[in-house]
Amino acid sequence: MNKKLLSQLEGIREKVKKLEYLLSDPEIVKDQSKLQSLGKEYKDMSEILQMYEKYQDVQRQIEEVKQLIANTPEDDLRALAEEELESLRQQEKDLEKKMEIALLPKDPNDDKNVILEIRQGAGGDEASLFAAELFRMYQRYAERHGWKTEVLSLHPTEKGGIKEVIALIKGQGAYSRLKYESGVHRVQRVPETESSGRIHTSTVTVAVLPEAEEVDIEIKPEELKIETMRAGGAGGQHVNTTDSAVRITHLPTGMVVTCQDERSQLQNRLKAMQILRARLKDYYDRIEREKIAKERKEQVGTGERSEKIRTYNFPQNRVTDHRVNYTSYRINEILDGDLDEIIDVLIAKENEEKLAKLEI
Repeated sequence: MNKKLLSQLEGIREKVKKLEYLLSDPEIVKDQSKLQSLGKEYKDMSEILQMYEKYQDVQRQIEEVKQLIANTPEDDLRALAEEELESLRQQEKDLEKKMEIALLPKDPNDDKNVILEIRQGAGGDEASLFAAELFRMYQRYAERHGWKTEVLSLHPTEKGGIKEVIALIKGQGAYSRLKYESGVHRVQRVPETESSGRIHTSTVTVAVLPEAEEVDIEIKPEELKIETMRAGGAGGQHVNTTDSAVRITHLPTGMVVTCQDERSQLQNRLKAMQILRARLKDYYDRIEREKIAKERKEQVGTGERSEKIRTYNFPQNRVTDHRVNYTSYRINEILDGDLDEIIDVLIAKENEEKLAKLEI
């Protein structure tokens, strides 16, 4: 293990002791927000410390087995000890890799809720139908993780598809996993209306933004142009008689958000502001990242949608993620929300890239 990593791990041991002391402080116990923040930090640090202690235990066992081999004349016993030594060295190597990854800089947005935006791209009705399938996929994925999904804005089509949907996904670590879904999703299949059996290619764009709190983004009242209007689409008499729809324009950036799904103008305004805050946070975060690293081409989780990231090929029962050359022949299971295998591969790739940069 290199000295830098060893120093970090010893520092964590001291940090855990300090956190244990702070968490027992009556003044901190009274402050629920501070207590929750320190509690999470303590949990994360403790997990790394447990790995380090296990690593040190494995190292002790390695030394014991090496001494045993040196003092054992019997060939059969020595062979068994050498097998055990090989196993222990592999454990040592695996733990070192896990600790390196655990100590990589964390994305400060990882624990945030997610604003998910899905829009039909090229392909007309087929694109809108696939947009609806992707939204169901993310709903099912959220259910598997115990997260909650709340629709903020929905524009369905007459044929059961979705032109655009914006939803809030709430849950621990939602952004840390869903951020890899931003980009262009391509579908290849024979539409039900296609009599000649020709395969059509359609696209859907997905943006995953971390939910922004009011403290994250300051929006001044004079920066907003707020308009009300009558909601359009289905909804009965209420739609035609009440100015409940809200359109908010952020003047400095020109961003426009419209919400009309709720009956109350106030509710639509609150939802529109929630979406606007997330988009502005993503916008300003992206500017900052580009300033720091102009040479970085891959922008994981920024909502950039210029690049095709995944293809869903129905005739071949195949899903391919082009960023990691990962292919699965479980298209139905994936569209039912079984996304963890793909996301784990993407996380592993990002961690490898981060480690490579540290070694340069």
